Amino acid sequence: MNADALVPNDPRVEHKFLSVGDYTYHFLLAKPEGEVKDTIVLAHGWPDLGMGWRYQVPYLVSLGLKVIVPDMLGYGQTSAPESPDEYTMKKMASHIATIIKANANQPVILGGHDWGAALVWKVTMYYPDLIRATFGFCGLYFPAPPDVTPLEEVFRNYPNFRYQLSIVAGAVEAAIGDSPEKLASFVNGALDGATPDGEPLFDPQNGIHTNRLARIGASPLLDQTMLNYYVQEHSRHGLRGPCNWYRAHELNSIDELAFSKDHADFKFKIPAMIIMAKNDEYVPPSLADGMENYFPAGLKKGVIDSKHWVIIEKPEESNKYIGDFIASVLGEKLVPRA
Repeated sequence: MNADALVPNDPRVEHKFLSVGDYTYHFLLAKPEGEVKDTIVLAHGWPDLGMGWRYQVPYLVSLGLKVIVPDMLGYGQTSAPESPDEYTMKKMASHIATIIKANANQPVILGGHDWGAALVWKVTMYYPDLIRATFGFCGLYFPAPPDVTPLEEVFRNYPNFRYQLSIVAGAVEAAIGDSPEKLASFVNGALDGATPDGEPLFDPQNGIHTNRLARIGASPLLDQTMLNYYVQEHSRHGLRGPCNWYRAHELNSIDELAFSKDHADFKFKIPAMIIMAKNDEYVPPSLADGMENYFPAGLKKGVIDSKHWVIIEKPEESNKYIGDFIASVLGEKLVPRA
């Protein structure tokens, strides 16, 4: 992890707030010193923060890009409604669209990781005129199912998603409560920390192992300063909001079915990229097979030798993929700064 990275209270970024309907979004804003070549918006996953893109922001600014990185709904300094009904992809896509309209006068490049990647495909689907190109890390586009699909049926088809059951049931919130110490252990475990015996906090089949929480060691992906920042930001609202992303599954199915009825055989019309992590137990690379069928304008695909948190674990390789993709989109307009 030799790439330049943001730190909490980094003077290179501004902290901005925007009213989006009934909610307030917090986002990091970073600008190049000279001409702005284009704007890029980055969406983080679960249970991350906008700071999860800390290794990408300085690099993207060096390319002359204005970079916007929200704390997603439920996270950090962004509003965190209690009801899962507010966390549908369609509603949150409209929030991102509002952020884009307030900060850019032309289509933007959109990127996401994990749940953030799942969301950016939907933003692009619902608001194609706002997006120039889209990329995702470890988060896939799935077309609408033929009918509303209960989670249990999803688990039968994708057993590596069974961990979601414990999240939906509230095991995460129940295990952590209001304890900063347990929250710190959870953050460490979520970002690849393990017990002294090498046991993870989560596994794809069984979700969270609450009995291991007290024995989880430090994450290899966070130093103490960054861990403290994550605990501080997740303590603002707790983890109900982040976990609500999982609870909106059936509502998402309903929205996507309605969209598919109005847009039969939908396909994306813009260039796109999907990067998977070779050792991702939750979203294995094979799940991206066939995704190119929905991108007739071209879907660049790649795999990085990493676990799920690829943008943090392998930032230089991640940045290389992003930079090459953006260059293919912007062409001569994008000239890296010395």
